[in-house]
Amino acid sequence: MHHALWWKDFEFQDGVVTVKKTGARLRLEPGLIGEVLSWFPFYFVVEGWRLRRSSRSGPKIWFAPDRPRPWYLIWSVLHAAGARIAKSESEADAVFFFDDSTISGAVEWPSSARAINRHCQSIAKSHVGTVFEQCFGYPLNVDPAHFSGELVRKSEANGAHDGQIIQGPCVAEPGFVYQRLIDNSIDGALVEDLRCPTVGGQIPLVILKRRPRGDRFANSNACVKVVETHTVLTAAEQAQLAGFARAMQLDWGGLDVLRDNKDGRLYVVDVNKTDMGPPIAMAMDDKIRVTQRLATAFLDFLRPTAVLEQRTRP
Repeated sequence: MHHALWWKDFEFQDGVVTVKKTGARLRLEPGLIGEVLSWFPFYFVVEGWRLRRSSRSGPKIWFAPDRPRPWYLIWSVLHAAGARIAKSESEADAVFFFDDSTISGAVEWPSSARAINRHCQSIAKSHVGTVFEQCFGYPLNVDPAHFSGELVRKSEANGAHDGQIIQGPCVAEPGFVYQRLIDNSIDGALVEDLRCPTVGGQIPLVILKRRPRGDRFANSNACVKVVETHTVLTAAEQAQLAGFARAMQLDWGGLDVLRDNKDGRLYVVDVNKTDMGPPIAMAMDDKIRVTQRLATAFLDFLRPTAVLEQRTRP
């Protein structure tokens, strides 16, 4: 999927949209159609940035094996930064390993290429949980056969959004991971996720995503708010999340973080190396502000000294 005609990524038949690469199937219902229609105004804003860009300005990025589509956050950030998608690897200032797969295979990579996410090859939930415990010192994943009480069962696959609250102990099913149930409720009726965009381990801002408790595992939001990082994360927590990103070998992506009301601790429940966004429910002014802030962070990361610092960090 390295052609520019992104609408060719889909097949339409009998009221169902199928994503060719992943096989995901979405029924054309009023809710989905409404989300698509509300997404287009921001798409046209970004297209305006792209068309006004000087043909000689900005760094050139080659994406492999896939090219990011307009619904991915990096696409809008790229154009806000005045960067370009390179026509070939040889002319690129940096190479971005861009693959939606939960586990990616090894890739051939020129030794001279400035690589982004090259070594972030697994975002399986079990792997995320293992790295999280190593970095934070307390567990997220549990053994369901020896756990009493409510727990969460999720697919290992990227973007499944199929979490369920079940009762333990229970028999583990292949292809699923079992996690602690985090109490991230606010005001009783809502739950709150902290989406932390990370660029080179830094978190320029935090997106608060809120939805009804009954829809805690859904991919839609009732309310989205942008806040400064220091207002929701301490300096020590930011350092822990930066260490986690390094351990995941994630140069660019989004961390889904929950704060447990019971113990006040953070839990990283998902890692997105090809994160979508900005969220549909976000106000247009905030979408533009978030994209431009991340564009500045992305350009700072691409500076040669920043890349060298990232490569030499322990």
